[in-house]
Amino acid sequence: MDTHNVQREELEAIYGKISPFELKDRLINLANGQREKSVHALLDAGRGNPNWTAATPREAFFAFGQFAVEETRRVWNNRDLAGMPRKEGIAERFENYINRHSGEPGIELASNIINYGIKEKSFEPDEWVHELADGIIGDNYPVPDRMLIHIEKIVHDYLVQEMCYNKPPVGKFYLYAVEGATAAMCYIFDSLIANELLGRGDKIAVMTPIFTPYLEIPHLPRYDFEVIEIIAEEMTEDMTHTWQYPKSQLDKLKDTSIKALFIVNPSNPPSVAMKPESVEILKEIVEKYNPNIMIISDDVYGTFVDNFRSVVADLPFNSVGVYSFSKYFGVTGWRLGVISLYEHNIFDKLLKELPEEKKKELNKRYEALSTNPEEMPFINRIVADSRQVALNHTAGLSTPQQVQMAFFSAFALLDRENNYKKLTKDICRRRQMLLFNSLGINLRKDPYDAAYYTEFDLLEWANHYYGDEFAKYLQNNHKPVDILFRLAEESSIVLLSGGGFHGPEWSIRISLANLSDEAYSKIGEVLHKILEEYVTKWKETKEIQYI
Repeated sequence: MDTHNVQREELEAIYGKISPFELKDRLINLANGQREKSVHALLDAGRGNPNWTAATPREAFFAFGQFAVEETRRVWNNRDLAGMPRKEGIAERFENYINRHSGEPGIELASNIINYGIKEKSFEPDEWVHELADGIIGDNYPVPDRMLIHIEKIVHDYLVQEMCYNKPPVGKFYLYAVEGATAAMCYIFDSLIANELLGRGDKIAVMTPIFTPYLEIPHLPRYDFEVIEIIAEEMTEDMTHTWQYPKSQLDKLKDTSIKALFIVNPSNPPSVAMKPESVEILKEIVEKYNPNIMIISDDVYGTFVDNFRSVVADLPFNSVGVYSFSKYFGVTGWRLGVISLYEHNIFDKLLKELPEEKKKELNKRYEALSTNPEEMPFINRIVADSRQVALNHTAGLSTPQQVQMAFFSAFALLDRENNYKKLTKDICRRRQMLLFNSLGINLRKDPYDAAYYTEFDLLEWANHYYGDEFAKYLQNNHKPVDILFRLAEESSIVLLSGGGFHGPEWSIRISLANLSDEAYSKIGEVLHKILEEYVTKWKETKEIQYI
């Protein structure tokens, strides 16, 4: 049997039945096979790992790391063996180190970061410098286990700047540093179940399209949630997707049996932020109809939208925030994420309202950690649950990771002109324009578009440019996987199915972050060529019908 046909049949058989990321791996194998037979380079626009890295804060991190190693040798220096950094006088020694190494990469920013903590945050100099030096060496367990004290305050400032648009609610957020947003998702799901805030079979809502784990985790046997989808189905007058949620969809949340709402904002794959009007509707629904709803908001792409404001900033009492540094700073390999929870929150309120029988069970769960486990806040329960409670004393993100997180945060805080942010936004928007120009499509300006991904609906394109008749021809004679197959098999281009994210069945997700600018022109040209071939065949079919 023809290998080409076998591969196509295999892809058709698994399409829609497995995660789009698993399907992507099959397409990569196909594309790699094609690449060996041609001059095509593999263009994998299926994954969101950016192809840029934030160099300046890394330089500062490694420069400060060298100072920290010097501190260890000052304490104990026996060839390959050294001691642990000492606190007394360390700030003055750091200042001397800066003077000796003036002009070297990272030194100026490292100095500015220390000065930010001392002058802007009123940190005690030796305490601040020692926390970073001891942390970057990584010679101690994280203490406190939730997050190092000074670093939490620096990251808090960063999140207020980026997620609250510098207009936070009165009060503060408690932060838990974790191994990226994926770990945050796992920990939150587990703690909601462990603390009986969600139970097996409960009703939750998910705003779609959405990152696939938010679709897959709820259906695992451990959770088996009843899932209500809040669909971003709003269209413009010319029937173009806005990827916004109409009031009719948001009104589903008035159902008080919906216990939790999961949001990725800006969305993935469309990467469009929820417009303020929709947030106002959501606020009204929560306040008037569903005041006990728990909202989990994943805001990883927020830094790519002008004047972004997370739902966590507008509904702090009901929300827990998830943020990852991976996309903005090009740091997926570091696994840097943070969970943020407002000091007054629905999770603690609901814990206090649990039936006495359930409270007693939970007291047994946490009694080794506290003499008054019933008063243990939800954020600390997440920390404990992340280490099966019994290993709570070893919980916490590794301290070198926390220091790098602090350096990224301080770098952004010190960048008063937002020069780095402008660079990253320009990259994404430039590539988006190149893609759409090559597709021959006018790009609609959208102030809420992060442009980190684009979700391209082939049926929308068909309807818009050739009418309903062609769109029906496409649906009746082809399958969405056909285009993904042809892109991989003929041109070594790998894209993801938007349908796998519960977007439109005929949509495809294109990451605008992980390939060179030229690649997006190429992807647009090849995709345009395939689509035009379908149009030509349709026209030929019509001509035959009239003969």
